[in-house]
Amino acid sequence: MICLGIESTAHTFGVGIMEDEKGLSNVKDTYIPPQGWGIEPMKAAGHHKEKWEGVIHKALEEAGLKQDDIDIVSFSQGPGLPPCLYVGLNVASNLASESNIPLVGVNHCIAHIEIGKLFSKLNDPVTLYVSGANTQIIAYVEQRYRCFGETMDVGIGNALDKFGREVGLGFPAGPKIEKEAQGGNYMELPYVVKGMDLSFSGVITNAIEKFKKGTSLQDTCFSFQETTFAMLAEVTERAMAHTAKNEVLLTGGVAANSRLQKMLETMARERGGKFSVCPMQYAGDNGLMIAWQGLLQHNSKSNILNPEKADILPRQRTDEVDVDWV
Repeated sequence: MICLGIESTAHTFGVGIMEDEKGLSNVKDTYIPPQGWGIEPMKAAGHHKEKWEGVIHKALEEAGLKQDDIDIVSFSQGPGLPPCLYVGLNVASNLASESNIPLVGVNHCIAHIEIGKLFSKLNDPVTLYVSGANTQIIAYVEQRYRCFGETMDVGIGNALDKFGREVGLGFPAGPKIEKEAQGGNYMELPYVVKGMDLSFSGVITNAIEKFKKGTSLQDTCFSFQETTFAMLAEVTERAMAHTAKNEVLLTGGVAANSRLQKMLETMARERGGKFSVCPMQYAGDNGLMIAWQGLLQHNSKSNILNPEKADILPRQRTDEVDVDWV
């Protein structure tokens, strides 16, 4: 079976094509906001409307396929920015109707987990999913991916970007913060773990204040990373202990950070567990993860939709989805 997956939750319009467990193509075009700005949903959606046809054409070309060769279409149904989600829904629904093939609605967060499991060869991990808007510690328990901890305010990716904009690093700030942090020294910042949940807003505010009062950029970036990533590692370790699982998967756009990878790897090793990070080409938002998730759900007859009645679910939670394919 061949599935074409469409990702459009935020700044990326991506198309991936999977044939069973083999990736045939993975193409994306990303909206880049003006310097100093974050994502503007309507402008990102306008970008997707302009680029979708070319991205699909390139994905089919790379896979050596025609539209008639596609057996299934899947799309990111949620969560995400409604204007952007609607573009993906409309494109996917039209493709499914034109070709008279099944349409599958996919939870974006779960797709990140499943593509990570596929390529890391992990079986039943605790997943730390870290992206712009999302920060969740997730594990499979009783037919659902349960959230054992999550952010109470901003996602870690948005936290990095907000801090980065305020100290002059621009967008996306994560890689620049990682680079600036090298050689920095630690200064104390708020460490906010409440039960199993996390809060980053106070850390951002305090770090910016200290930078404006004269703390060096290196020291501020180093301390911001160390504090927020230690919070993430602590809650991930507690989720491992609670669920008695011995594998850790790191996925999402922030998974590219080598310092976060190292902290989680050390934690997992000290517990006698195994750590893996989703390959970087699949860790950020991409269409291939949506295609893979579409195949999994089609095979289990999960959330196959009528193209004329399908809708988006911009606030859908990870733990609201019945996981019939595991």
